[in-house]
Amino acid sequence: MLSAYGRLPFCFPMRFARLFLLLLLVSLNASTQTPKGSAATQKSAVHPQKAQSGPSARTAHPNVILITLDTTRADRMGFLGSTRGLTPNLDSMARQGIVFTHAYSHVPLTTASHTTILTGTYPQFNHVTDFGIPLNARLPYLPDILHGQGYHTAAFVGSLILDPLDGTAPGFDRGFDVYDAGFHLRRHGMDRYKSVERRAGNVVDRALGWLSQNHTSPFFLWVHLYDPYDPPAPFKARFAAQPYDGEIAYTDSAVGKLLTTLRTHGLYDGALIAVMADHGESLGAHGENTHGVFLYDETLHVPLLLKLPTNKTAGRRVETRVGLVDVAPTILREAAMSIPKEMQGEPLQRMFQVSGPGSKAAAEDPPAYAETEYPHRAFSWSALRALRAGKYLYVQAPDRELYNQASDPGESHNLAAGNKAVADTLASQLDAFRSRTSQTLVELAKPDAEQMRKLAALGYVGSSDTSAAHDEKLMTGADPKQKIEISNLLHDAMFDVEDARYQEAVPLLKRVLDEQPDMPVANMQYGMAQARLRNYGEALPFLQKAVKLLPDNGMGHYELGLALFETGDWTAASPQFEAAVAKAPRWTDAHFSLASVYARIDRVPDAMKELDTTLGLDPDHYRGNLLRGRILSLEKNPEAALANLEKAVKVQPTSLEAHLFLADAYAQLGRQEDARQQRAEAERLKGSVQ
Repeated sequence: MLSAYGRLPFCFPMRFARLFLLLLLVSLNASTQTPKGSAATQKSAVHPQKAQSGPSARTAHPNVILITLDTTRADRMGFLGSTRGLTPNLDSMARQGIVFTHAYSHVPLTTASHTTILTGTYPQFNHVTDFGIPLNARLPYLPDILHGQGYHTAAFVGSLILDPLDGTAPGFDRGFDVYDAGFHLRRHGMDRYKSVERRAGNVVDRALGWLSQNHTSPFFLWVHLYDPYDPPAPFKARFAAQPYDGEIAYTDSAVGKLLTTLRTHGLYDGALIAVMADHGESLGAHGENTHGVFLYDETLHVPLLLKLPTNKTAGRRVETRVGLVDVAPTILREAAMSIPKEMQGEPLQRMFQVSGPGSKAAAEDPPAYAETEYPHRAFSWSALRALRAGKYLYVQAPDRELYNQASDPGESHNLAAGNKAVADTLASQLDAFRSRTSQTLVELAKPDAEQMRKLAALGYVGSSDTSAAHDEKLMTGADPKQKIEISNLLHDAMFDVEDARYQEAVPLLKRVLDEQPDMPVANMQYGMAQARLRNYGEALPFLQKAVKLLPDNGMGHYELGLALFETGDWTAASPQFEAAVAKAPRWTDAHFSLASVYARIDRVPDAMKELDTTLGLDPDHYRGNLLRGRILSLEKNPEAALANLEKAVKVQPTSLEAHLFLADAYAQLGRQEDARQQRAEAERLKGSVQ
């Protein structure tokens, strides 16, 4: 009657390969507690409140608008020299603002980089080095600081990766009156733009809806746009050969709509507007197809643009090297607020407060530090660290790297072997800088027992360890330069699985497993692909190995449970689904799958309990309504069954099963005409399929 299979918990698009990979590695959010914050943060839609009047609302603080462009390369910006013509709206704003030509991200990962932007601290200080790690409440946090000074605060984000309620960005809603996220895991066949992402246009529309009711007092508005690779019409056709460029052009158009509305309502000139990317994208440079592994300019050199109130210092270009860690203190300084001593970035006003329009600010370049733990967490390779100092880029790796960026901007000639003295000097400077900036609050270095429990549930046991031993462990393992093809193969295979190209995925995953047979993600992906092909005998050993390698991983248990269910081994499937829901109590499909197997092994009361949980999480869950209604109908309680079966028909009107089950319930109630209509519709649907 009903299969637990086919309702996959994740069906991420290509841009979600990295998030998907890491979700395979970690347990899903095990916490059922609601994060602290206003009620508005707990709603998927925005329900803005009218701005309150009062002394704090009448201060002279400027409105602050922060726009972050996810996965956006600096070399696509017209204001940074691109001739592709992709960013006319940002270019126009740049003429009224300050352009930082050499701005750098400190970590090529979305959640970690946004933490640096919003806290003004380095990853080695805030310890949010990846998604899923809670933002410590004692960290300075720009939205919280502004809120405490009377600002109305709102965030509108474009991706699950920054959702504080789904375990990917816990704590990010601190200080926000409204945090508009409300994403959920994508079921098989579901539109990703109604589950794990939102188009830039949708994000901007939501932000403008809030802004229409909150522009009479100082406000802080954060708009996060997440649109690489898959542009909508007309950009899709126009940039068919270069979809990445199409998304940049589309994102610029969305930013243009926001800026135009601000101008229309008289909010543009007096506002402080900051635009930046969290990181870039490799696009094949140095062998990396996406981002997260390497620390070269393709992923770390980012656009950074500031428009100050009354457009002062318009047309300024700052050539000095700066970092995203400097953004928060710069905003606070411009808003005439004190900067918390814990913030490690420097306010940038000293660089652009020079006389003469169009003049270029010059100062001694400070070093720019960057790191990535992604290679270690995802593949057990060495983490990487980098320091840009003077004309050099130094990369700390098992095979260390040194590049003269003045003569080799493409970072293609490694000078480390022949310039040992320079490499040693920069290595010493990197270590000293990291040591100096890793000093942290006691509460950050030693989180309480509850925080440690949550981290462990997320698969990050030891992730908050700041000991020298842990630090050294991160730098062990293979050099990512020697293994990058494995990362690319794995991502390509995951793309194939995402697009149901399982036959194509299998040989790619075999190649990965030949290189690293004990990689949990590769074992799980291979088992998943074979299971989709109904090769359960081949799938089960790999899924079982994945679970053995990562016993705390909820998704591994879920996938193994699905495969066992399909073989008819429902008794063995039951504990796998139980483990999945224990690790992820908000995972709707895991609860439904557990209900399905309970119904099969004659544990009907337990099945009903799980179905109630399923529908509590998602009242429109089609199969949850269908199964609950059918059970009630079979138990001769058709009156109670009607609500679920009618909802199932409404949610999925093309379902043959739903119409037949509803017809049976109507017949039991003596509503023969209604039953006849449902059977007729089922026959019509059956005929249309044949």
